[in-house]
Amino acid sequence: MSLSESDIKAIQSKLNALKGEIQKVIIGQESVVDLVLVALFSNGHALLQGVPGLAKTLLVKTLAASLDLSFGRIQFTPDLMPSDLIGTDLLMEDPESGKRYFEFIKGPLFNNIILADEINRTPPKTQAALLEAMQERKISYAGKSHQLDLPYLILATQNPIEQGGTFPLPEAQRDRFLLQIDLDYPSEATELKILQSKSEKMLHSVEAQMSKSELMKIQELVDEIYIDDKIYRRINKIIRNSRPQSSEIAQVKENLEWGAGPRAGQALVQAAKANAFLNKRLSVIPADIEKLLEPILIHRLILNFNAEASGINKKDIIQTLFNQST
Repeated sequence: MSLSESDIKAIQSKLNALKGEIQKVIIGQESVVDLVLVALFSNGHALLQGVPGLAKTLLVKTLAASLDLSFGRIQFTPDLMPSDLIGTDLLMEDPESGKRYFEFIKGPLFNNIILADEINRTPPKTQAALLEAMQERKISYAGKSHQLDLPYLILATQNPIEQGGTFPLPEAQRDRFLLQIDLDYPSEATELKILQSKSEKMLHSVEAQMSKSELMKIQELVDEIYIDDKIYRRINKIIRNSRPQSSEIAQVKENLEWGAGPRAGQALVQAAKANAFLNKRLSVIPADIEKLLEPILIHRLILNFNAEASGINKKDIIQTLFNQST
């Protein structure tokens, strides 16, 4: 990667401006904001999980307002149909000739940033409408393929507590999310600042700090971040050790039904590069892997029945994977 000192300073200035604009509205949650930016710069998607009132929706709206990109919000409900996301053919009539024809009217999935609010509230048939868009950045409808405008980011939210009337995401759908970002309650001091703030009103004052071309340039630069072969091998060993059928780790064999697939390793590589970039480094270090291992694996590992019944915590298993896969 050949970057001049002025290029690096310009990029750092853009990053600082982007984070500063987000922090005008989002108080605290620095690590959550960083993970959302990791997903954005990795050209991946993220699943935000947390109880109501933790500003998941507000965070996504603020990110969209901070970027010069189109934004679409979809409120997922049990009666939502795939055509509500993708779009549909409408019968039109030419006012001059009187001839009728079908015209494809694009749905909200054709925006650059998509907020999929409460994604687990809609049935699997509608959830599946996202798969092709997430993986291939295109949408097929009525025998035709429509390429999506890049960059393309889906940020989905779900509430982990209330499960009545919900449809858990299937494994194939969860695996399409680069990261699962778990939000927790703020500290006492942060919550007091939230009470004293006017964050909802501040959203209207947010201005775009990064253009589409600038964001895509950053995504290209992230691809070029250096990873040493030793770190590649460690990532490979971590992912392989997550599979109980072949793992060298007793805790994994005893508690997991299924481990992570190769896509998890690819996700960890790309996310680690983005995290290094955010921290103004041009190479990945082990600390990048340790920081991102939980959000990469937490939604990809499946506990077995005994582990579920015993209340085993996936986070402990993930930390063991990092420590023992050297």
